[in-house]
This record gives sequence, structure tokens and C-alpha cells, in this order.
Amino acid sequence: MVIKQFLITPAAGKRLIAKAMVKYPAITEVLESGTVAIIAGTTNGYVAEEILSKVNQLEGFSRKRFFRGIVLPPGGPVTSTGRAKDESGFPGDVIIKEGIWQKGLTIFDVVDDLKEGDIILKGANAVNLPLRQASIYIGDPFGGTIGKALQAVVGRRVRLILPVGMEKRVYTDLNNLALRLNIPGAQGPRLLPVPGEIFTEIDAVSLLTGAKAEQVAGGGVSGAEGSIWLAISGKEEQVKSAESLLKSISYESSFEF
Repeated sequence: MVIKQFLITPAAGKRLIAKAMVKYPAITEVLESGTVAIIAGTTNGYVAEEILSKVNQLEGFSRKRFFRGIVLPPGGPVTSTGRAKDESGFPGDVIIKEGIWQKGLTIFDVVDDLKEGDIILKGANAVNLPLRQASIYIGDPFGGTIGKALQAVVGRRVRLILPVGMEKRVYTDLNNLALRLNIPGAQGPRLLPVPGEIFTEIDAVSLLTGAKAEQVAGGGVSGAEGSIWLAISGKEEQVKSAESLLKSISYESSFEF
């Protein structure tokens, strides 16, 4: 058994997850014959890049405005609802139907037509890995994109996949946390635990290389804030494959918009 440790920044983690999403069996199965709906978000911007590259339709796509709401440092240009002040450049979600990108459409345009086996990809704001729970901040009084998406997930067995970086890890039961945050009189965004397939950097390493990954430390400064240290273990060829993969994404630049 070989063990090596690697530092992964949040941006590199997003790229790693995205590279694995292209190889995710459920996605490869439905990409050419069904609908894959990638709901806008920062991690999903990387996912959309990789999937659009796979189907040779990346031209015209940019990650820079591929979100509805983002979290910025104090003083950043966001409103109390988490929406950017200027959304005029929002390109829509990425909806791929039978291998063709339906430019300009959003989840709201297609959700009623999604059928069993189709896929929705949606980012998350919190993940409890020991309990395999994920939850999403809600700023919209009607539940936002996830509120609409869940109609298809629970009503028609549309598959919900949640690509989420480990910098969003928490250790509270998210169902109990949501009960406290959502009571009348509480302030701040609401929190919605969602039933979906959680996919993190750890899952990405396993899928792409066969190696085992576990977090052993975290943090950093000067651009390494939010980073995680992963210990990668397995057969020598698996660890070498993981090392090559992680080196290829290690200098992914920080997200800009």
C-alpha cells in the first residue's frame, strides 16, 4: 500500500469534481439519449465546462456569470438575498437534451418535461459527509431552483446529483439544523436538506483513479484558504494516477466573475 498527501484548493476541487462528473456512469448513460440539466452555480460552472467539452459544444459558454447567487467576503456586491446586484449577464442554466445544448433555457423552462432517468445537477451549501446529507440555502420565497427541481425528483424519479466541495462540510445533522434556521422569526437564508447523490473531491479521486482518499487536514493562507489535505492510498499505479491527476489541476485559478 502506497500513501501520499496532496493539497487541494477550493478552485482545484471544483475542477476535480467536474472532471469526474464527465465519467459519472449515470451521466454518461443519459447524456446522448435523455436530458441533463446543470443548474447554474460556481461548482456547476466547472461541471458545465467539462460536459460541454465532452459533447464538443463549449463555444459560447462562460463560467463568469453562471450563478444566481454567490457568497463574497464582507463588503462584496451581493444583496441580503444572496443575489448578485447585476444579473444582466446571466446565460441561463445548461440544459443538454439528447446531446445538444439548448442555449438560453433554464430549469424552469424544462422541469415539467423531465422524465424518469433524466438528471439534474445542483450545487449545495452544506454537506455532512458522515451522515451523507446535503442542504441548500434558500433566498427565494418560492424555493428557488431546487424548489422547482424537487417536483421532478420526487414526482417523476428524475435523478438529483449534488456536486459539492468539501470546504462546505458541517458536522451538525442538517435536518435538525434546518428546523432551527427555518422557524418564524429566524433571520438569514432558509436551509433545505435535499435527497440527492452527494459527490465530493473524495468521490472524484475514487472514480477517476480507483485510489482511496481521506481528508487529513485543512486550511491555509494567501490563496490556500479553504483548502483540504487529502491522503491518497492504494496500489502504486492508483496513487501514481491520482498524483498525475491532482498535479494537473493544482494551479487552477481562483474563481472570478
